[in-house]
Amino acid sequence: MAERLGLRGEVERLPDDASEADLLARIVALNGRDDIDGILIQLPLPAHIDALRVMAAVDPAKDVDGLHALNAGRLFHGDDALVPCTPLGCLRLIKSIRPDLTGAHAVVIGSSNIVGKPMAALLLQEQATVTQTHVHTRGISSICRQADILVSAVGKAGLVRGDWIKPQAIVIDVGTTRVEKPDGGYAVCGDVSFDEALQVAGAITPVPRGVGPMT
Repeated sequence: MAERLGLRGEVERLPDDASEADLLARIVALNGRDDIDGILIQLPLPAHIDALRVMAAVDPAKDVDGLHALNAGRLFHGDDALVPCTPLGCLRLIKSIRPDLTGAHAVVIGSSNIVGKPMAALLLQEQATVTQTHVHTRGISSICRQADILVSAVGKAGLVRGDWIKPQAIVIDVGTTRVEKPDGGYAVCGDVSFDEALQVAGAITPVPRGVGPMT
């Protein structure tokens, strides 16, 4: 993909048992290279590596995922920042359907640093009224029924049912979960019960081949 866009890309592969020190040393080396403009750390990392410490080691100017604390802070302050690609792709999908989000009620299910929190920040910048839910939120279904825009990013297959969705709402399904099939294979499912939601929503992204190609 990078080559098709006219970019030169390198893939740095480390073994699963590589130490955190090894990974940090590799990042420091890439930070110092003038021919490297962007660095992306593939998450999740092995359990023995501290992801926050690793992301903090990336030069903020090369943090193409927008996960460094400095870039996250800039995003929440409304300053120019490198923005995580998934929420940015979601916003472009939403605005392709509804260009002006002023006053729209947006509900974001999930509060991860990768999708949920930056998604909420981007929607706030578009003058939407944003409600963010998390694992301890009560009455989530009734909250979702008020949403003109519903974004779900928790990785729980079939969480959002058709009767959670406001008629004609825009539904963006970021979640992906591998679900075993009776024949022994598996299917990739989203957070939203697609067939049910399709009967209610004004627009909805499928899983797979929905949000993924945008990011």
